[in-house]
Amino acid sequence: MADLKTSYMGINLRNPLIIGASSLTYDLEDSKKIEEAGAAAVVFKSLFEEQIELESLQLQEQAEEYSERNAEMISIYPKFKHAGARDHLNKLKKLKEVLKIPVIASLNALSEDTWVRYAKKIEETGVDGIELNLYSVPTNISKTSNEIEKEHIEIIKAIKKEISIPISVKLSFFYSNILNVISRMNEAGASGFVLFNKLFQPEIDITKQEYTYPVQVSYEHENKIPLRWTGIIYGNINADICSSGGIYTGNDAIKMILSGASCIQSVSTFFKNGINYISNMINDINSWMDIKGYEKISDFKGKLSKKSIKDPFFYGRSQYINILLNNETIIKKYFMI
Repeated sequence: MADLKTSYMGINLRNPLIIGASSLTYDLEDSKKIEEAGAAAVVFKSLFEEQIELESLQLQEQAEEYSERNAEMISIYPKFKHAGARDHLNKLKKLKEVLKIPVIASLNALSEDTWVRYAKKIEETGVDGIELNLYSVPTNISKTSNEIEKEHIEIIKAIKKEISIPISVKLSFFYSNILNVISRMNEAGASGFVLFNKLFQPEIDITKQEYTYPVQVSYEHENKIPLRWTGIIYGNINADICSSGGIYTGNDAIKMILSGASCIQSVSTFFKNGINYISNMINDINSWMDIKGYEKISDFKGKLSKKSIKDPFFYGRSQYINILLNNETIIKKYFMI
């Protein structure tokens, strides 16, 4: 039987399969089932600073709604504070105490000082690493891409000065030159990169003429994006790559490792197929390695990356016509010639 052990951010993993941040990893009982099914690690559901601030304001509004109904009454409620991140951190600490596999925290903050403050609090829970969800939706037309990238890199540097556990960055692909950004983030102290984040995208209901908030799930066809960029980035940085997005099967995971991933993150496939499907994916990777004669993950990791393949244009082609013009078989198949 093949040896599936790998490492990510210096964290030893029993196989390449990590369960990404979601409600599955937020629930203690589900997380135990995830561990029993064979997953290598879990990423705890994200701590969102925006959500904490919103909940705090909403709670205060509810508490003070009827506080001055009588002219002689200043307040019918005692002064109290919203628990803030405390409940989230307590659950994170409990999960780390219960599970034997590595636990990675996920963080979304707003300003540099709160990124650092929450990262320090997370480290105190005993987790193995922190995943930073760095992204920007620029609404200021005068703000340059260089300014946005510099802010992200400064956040990484500031966090690395204050904590000792490794950090990864879960990125969007909305950068002009993502290879350059990742290289600079790597130099700033990021030990791993998750390619890519599933960002919220709004929808419009044309009947009600209002915004809606659809469930953000990944689909199989989406794995082509992390596949390409994993293959391009591999060999250009010292950090590990964790591919994410549209990875539904063991075969999908194998493709990512061939392109250069140290591990993969999946979520949607386990909502669709159940937690026990984790063991199916692991068995598929194991069987394929046995058939191909690979004893360990490192034997084929990056074998089909841009750095390793002979065709220098494979990962660089962006227009389908460049391929079609050079492949008569594809033309006949898709255009019924």
